[in-house]
Amino acid sequence: MNNFRVLIADDSAHAREAVHEILAADASFEIIGLAQSGEEAISLTESLMPDLILMDIQMQGIGGLEATRQIKLQYPYVKIVIITVSDDASHLFEALKQGAQGYLLKNLSPSTWIEYLRAIMSDEAPLSRELATQILREFPLVVKSPEHHETLTNREREILNWVASGLTNKEIAAELHISDQTVKNHLKNILQKLHLENRVQLTRYALEKGLVGRKPGLFTKLWKE
Repeated sequence: MNNFRVLIADDSAHAREAVHEILAADASFEIIGLAQSGEEAISLTESLMPDLILMDIQMQGIGGLEATRQIKLQYPYVKIVIITVSDDASHLFEALKQGAQGYLLKNLSPSTWIEYLRAIMSDEAPLSRELATQILREFPLVVKSPEHHETLTNREREILNWVASGLTNKEIAAELHISDQTVKNHLKNILQKLHLENRVQLTRYALEKGLVGRKPGLFTKLWKE
């Protein structure tokens, strides 16, 4: 089992303790640092090199969004999930614009946190169609060579369609009656063929090509809880 090294950044001691308690219940997450500000989060990222940062969106001084932007510029490999009490979708959109991989509400259940963060770390967390469409509108994706789309197999096109609908790998596997690992391997091939880097870009690509999904994914479920 992989161990993910986590940095928690929140200016509230109570919030840092609560997040620490949630993650401590799962052996795959190792808390390596606690930051009280955006500035400290940036500094600790340089010294500790975490795999995942849980970043409070509102902190005094450099806020979570700006800290996210600076960290992603220097350390693009780091996955950052914004945490907040607000359910304003515009905040999520801003977080994604700054390079964050996801967004969690502080009032969600611990099991939902763990499920979602595991999906983030395995690049399986889908993006809701509403948010992907908003990103597509402001940041249209330019695929290097249009003919790459034609190199996809029928099964890969089918999986791309399901990704556009916001399904997780597990849900896609159930729909197609194949294993989760087979879905992962197909997704790796799709990303390579299209010269894309992650699931967010893949969702944007699918929307540009008019591929419309049918089911809500994890983000949609989180938003409605």
